[in-house]
Amino acid sequence: MFVKVCGLSTPESVRTAAGAGADAVGFVLTRSPREVTPEQVRNLLKDLPDGLPAVGVFRHEPAADAVAIARQSGLAWVQLHGDRSPADVRTVHDAGMKLIRAVTMDAAPEAFGDWGEDMLLIDAAVPGSGEAWDYGSVRTKGLDGRRWLLAGGLDPANVARAAAEAGAWGVDVSSGVESARGIKDLAKIGDFVRSAKSPA
Repeated sequence: MFVKVCGLSTPESVRTAAGAGADAVGFVLTRSPREVTPEQVRNLLKDLPDGLPAVGVFRHEPAADAVAIARQSGLAWVQLHGDRSPADVRTVHDAGMKLIRAVTMDAAPEAFGDWGEDMLLIDAAVPGSGEAWDYGSVRTKGLDGRRWLLAGGLDPANVARAAAEAGAWGVDVSSGVESARGIKDLAKIGDFVRSAKSPA
């Protein structure tokens, strides 16, 4: 199970996620309680093992702007939320970067197609709510054989079951490992990664 821990903002949270066995980490570079600056990201990358993917998360920024900010931050991965197009995928790849394209469960059917992104992220209909939802409903989207991450309302207690219900290739967490909005709980990060990687 591929595990991405998102919304990190401190050296301790970065080291904890990496040490627990996370497969990727995410830094929010758009308006959010978890927002960090490019300078902060460059400093946080010093606490990551070489080769561990670090992702810059963006919401409504144009893809070219996201690429520029990610590059300024020292990142090679971009995660794009919001209303996107295949041209956005090309913009990221033409810049030599990898892309996680995020869609919500209530997106139009064509949004779930393979646009050439490196990973697809499937979020709840209301992203950031932190509420669990019908994870098994993702199976209707025809994602077999693709690299995709389940997100939305996941926490250490439900991640193994949710991933099994959805048939997920990987999972992504942010609010589910926090003690307060934007404040990561180091114990929860470790518990989440272990739970996600343990057989359901």
